[in-house]
Amino acid sequence: MKTNFFLLITIALLFFGSKSLYAQKDWVVPEYAKGLKNPFVGNSVATAEGKQIYGQMCVLCHGISGKGNGEAGLSLKKKPANFLTLKDLENEADGELFWKITMGNPPMASYDELLAEDQRWKLVNYIRELHKKK
Repeated sequence: MKTNFFLLITIALLFFGSKSLYAQKDWVVPEYAKGLKNPFVGNSVATAEGKQIYGQMCVLCHGISGKGNGEAGLSLKKKPANFLTLKDLENEADGELFWKITMGNPPMASYDELLAEDQRWKLVNYIRELHKKK
């Protein structure tokens, strides 16, 4: 029941505008975000938890394997990020990814109020794992 509630909130935010990892090149990440430190770097348990969070909150748009081909994402004008092919992901600090998840960029929702701070950091870990699978 709780998962369905979060799923409905996520879909509603996607379609009624919020913020996005979709137009990554358009995002201007503030300098301070680059210095944010991931408290879960190298933590495999946190990464596994990030995978669970991804399955609940991100898979609809970004797809199971992170290719940006989720069912809801296919209907969006701005296509979701493909984490396997993002060229700049290796060069982005964890803090930048965390900031993007937190702030969003239409049509991607801001997850500032939907996910706790530690959940967003765990997502950063899992997104890094997806990118390694390219």
